[in-house]
Amino acid sequence: MKKRIKMLAISLALVTGLSTVGCSSTSNDDVRVMRVAHNQGEEHPIHLALKEFEKIVEEKTENKIDIQVYPNELLGGQREAVELTQTGAIDIAVGSISLLESFNKAYSVFNLPYLFDSTEHYHSVMNDVDIMDGIYDSTRESGFVGLTWFDAGSRNMYTTDKPILKPEDLKGKKIRVQQSQTNIRMMELLGGSATPMSFGEVYTALQQKVIDGAENNELALTNNKHGEVAKHYSYNQHAMIPDILIMNSKLLESLSEEHRKIILDAADEINKFEVDAWEDKVNEAVKQSEEMGVKFYYPEIEPFKEKVLPLHEEMTQDKEIKILYDKIQNKAPKESTK
Repeated sequence: MKKRIKMLAISLALVTGLSTVGCSSTSNDDVRVMRVAHNQGEEHPIHLALKEFEKIVEEKTENKIDIQVYPNELLGGQREAVELTQTGAIDIAVGSISLLESFNKAYSVFNLPYLFDSTEHYHSVMNDVDIMDGIYDSTRESGFVGLTWFDAGSRNMYTTDKPILKPEDLKGKKIRVQQSQTNIRMMELLGGSATPMSFGEVYTALQQKVIDGAENNELALTNNKHGEVAKHYSYNQHAMIPDILIMNSKLLESLSEEHRKIILDAADEINKFEVDAWEDKVNEAVKQSEEMGVKFYYPEIEPFKEKVLPLHEEMTQDKEIKILYDKIQNKAPKESTK
């Protein structure tokens, strides 16, 4: 891993050199280039939101900040991008909460399967500054802070051979999960064989039958073409795990008050942009997936939920996690019976 990070850092140094050359010929010497990395394609709501971020920041700073967005893991997989943001080799990156739990345990609670009762509950928690501001700041000593969140819908199972209609269908199946101890434990409780790997490796792993399936939202079927090889998508809705836009903390602190406010305000603005775009993109993805031959299934959710409830009990043994967990549950709609 350290060798991969070193090689990526060298590549980034070359990118930085090219960026500097480009800026010096067209801009003043005090232009600050900020590289933004993520692992999605150019049609994904996250990329569209980050291009909107680029537009807002450059316009409001009169091009004193030059935002450069790198999609498709061009600057490395998600873990590498987060680690390079820690060091400042990358300035801003998108990291799944599943990954961020390894940097601070505050994020781990969001990886709990069936944490939220509904999309309304999920969004109300993510928009609650009393809950999220402390979490965003919890990784400051690790070298980065959270700026905002991006909707990633609900995560569901999809497979290459037959659909997952009950937990027993996962027995003996190798299922890709995010690089998170909580997600690995979840898959173990469901009866599957957890196979953590970078998102960019999933298509080939499915195609070559290294894995039998994965768990993700509908956009993975189309934007990342997983629907070409995985034809069975089951809505067991085990998780709603957002992505977090993070920024190198020293860089944020080094900005003038005016530029720091522009960055933070732009992050808030693109959150709304991405959330609004998400539903439309999901509807498009479902239609396109059906045209690719993907079949959608709607299994009973309770059997899956019952299998993973021990994970809630295990995690809330930690007093700090229990406090956060209770705050999240208290945000559930009153009519909820959870």
